[in-house]
Amino acid sequence: MRRGIFPALPCLLLALSLASALAQEHHHDHGNHGDKPTEPPPRIFLDKSARVVAYQLNRLTNARLLMVERATDDPKYAPVYAAILTRAGMAQQDREEALKGLIVINKTDAVTELLATLHELKDDDKEQQRVGRQLAAMLLREPTNVLSAKADSLMGATKSESQVLRSTGYAGLIVAGRADGAWRTASEDADATLDYLAAVPLVPKAVVRGSLRQSVVSLLGDNNAMNVRKAAITALASVPASIEANFQIVAPFVADAAYRTVAVRTLLRIPKNKRDAKTASQLVDVLVQHAETTPAAQRTTDQFVDAMQLADQLIALIPTAEARSYRDRLRAVTVRVVRINTVEEEMRYDTAYFAVEAGRPVQIVLNNEDLMPHNFVITVPGALKEVAITGATLTQNPGGTPYVPKTENVLFYTDMVQPHQQARLTFTAPTEPGEYPYVCTFPRHWMRMYGVMIVVDDLDAWSKNPTEPTDPTGNNRSFVQNWTFEDLSGDVANNLRGRSPEIGARIYKEATCAQCHKVAGQGGAVGPELSDVFKRWKGDHLGVLREIIDPSHKIDPKFAVQVIITLDGLILTGIVKSEDKDSVSVVVNPEAPAPTVVKRDDIDEIEKSSKSMMPKALLDRFTKDEIFELLSYLEYAGTSPADE
Repeated sequence: MRRGIFPALPCLLLALSLASALAQEHHHDHGNHGDKPTEPPPRIFLDKSARVVAYQLNRLTNARLLMVERATDDPKYAPVYAAILTRAGMAQQDREEALKGLIVINKTDAVTELLATLHELKDDDKEQQRVGRQLAAMLLREPTNVLSAKADSLMGATKSESQVLRSTGYAGLIVAGRADGAWRTASEDADATLDYLAAVPLVPKAVVRGSLRQSVVSLLGDNNAMNVRKAAITALASVPASIEANFQIVAPFVADAAYRTVAVRTLLRIPKNKRDAKTASQLVDVLVQHAETTPAAQRTTDQFVDAMQLADQLIALIPTAEARSYRDRLRAVTVRVVRINTVEEEMRYDTAYFAVEAGRPVQIVLNNEDLMPHNFVITVPGALKEVAITGATLTQNPGGTPYVPKTENVLFYTDMVQPHQQARLTFTAPTEPGEYPYVCTFPRHWMRMYGVMIVVDDLDAWSKNPTEPTDPTGNNRSFVQNWTFEDLSGDVANNLRGRSPEIGARIYKEATCAQCHKVAGQGGAVGPELSDVFKRWKGDHLGVLREIIDPSHKIDPKFAVQVIITLDGLILTGIVKSEDKDSVSVVVNPEAPAPTVVKRDDIDEIEKSSKSMMPKALLDRFTKDEIFELLSYLEYAGTSPADE
């Protein structure tokens, strides 16, 4: 293999060959208990065989791997860069730096290196496949002309043994403007067609994905194999073109048990305003019959919950009398289910509000798709902030649930739900109509991670004329756009002209920046001081803009989030303020900045997160002009005499 990274090998020969070498590395290591800032970098013997080098590197935590000496003037450092590039949990900046190192050492280019790296990832390893998707995204961000020049290599990738590489190859050809050639190649056999369909959601630009609609829809016909039709249904959810027609095309598949699950999940991703009433009525009838014929033991599966979620949404589109009839039939066999997902890296629920009927049973299914733990706490009206701030101090909470205060203001709640886990919360809705907030009470999450459960007397009547609730935090801003760095980086110099420090200061406060960062000595201390941010970045407007829009791209080591798991199963997430051989002091709650001290003997695992404490999409309620007012203010703050 070309610069492969192997798992730890238990063979005696390898162990013996490493014994003397590893004995010479005298770094202090508490198993997985973390890395002291004063530790010397690990001593890695890069002159050994590829397997021995890989074994040494695989033993290191991410933090220690990043401490290993590396340079671009000697090929022996290539395995270090390759390990960083392919290691799960690495920050994007570290991957980019590793890619640049490999390009220099191997005298190649980004596309060549990424294709070679993807070739080495294993299809049966979930972590490697996650990394593969991240590397594919890096490759597909390359300019169109660069990818076009690599068309032969991308076409070769479509013939690889690696599934993620094959799909990346097709996606690369599509982005390079070779969609027709990709389609002709994919049409040669069913397996290639599946790879092509898996490539559709990888394509970064919506307009390009939309151009693939005809090829995807053509694969829904009866003459195609079942697995191809299922993949086409799934791919259609990522095609933002003729969305109303997509809803009508996929809807009939719900009646077929073989296709129901993929069809339901695609239909759930279609915006509610793109669903026509006639098709919705037909679907509701099918879904209610499905509920009535499903054995009770199968009514808690994710597939059934998804189907009932879709039924509940579609009932709102049909006449009230019919809606009540269908809802009564559903009540006879199942409780009302509301599925809520967390959004990775954005510190928010995907559902801003939902309605329930007063005094009726309801079940909340919380899927945590994020990389941090979250909970779901429903409060009485007007109590969100009080409950969240109080709960944030209850790290241990003896006799209770961590981060959930014992108060009459809390109505219902889950425990902390770990990453990629699920929790179900079943209760009877309050009898008093009103707007009941729900929130994650993990420290600092409440400012973005909240919503409203609306309790109404007649759910069907409300569904005909839904009213958006008042924001329980007092924020009256609505969603503007999910901004990306590419959206804003076109002409920064012109966009910064004529800005007002007063407006920028207001945006700074409204965007909650002051909660975590100081400017001129005022503000929180969770993140870096921002008065001198332009000085530290040497006046690089693009660099500062990227840190605002993509906060996990580069993380100041002093403010890196550490995840600590104790032997008792307690999970602490925060910033390590100090540590010694006996204990680690971590600030888990900026609302109460006194650190929590954890004895090292009580720690099962400690690992630095590759994600910033600052969430993505923090500025998705602000306009482009307002974002540049904020950027201008940060530059002004570093030069204003009042701030010196």
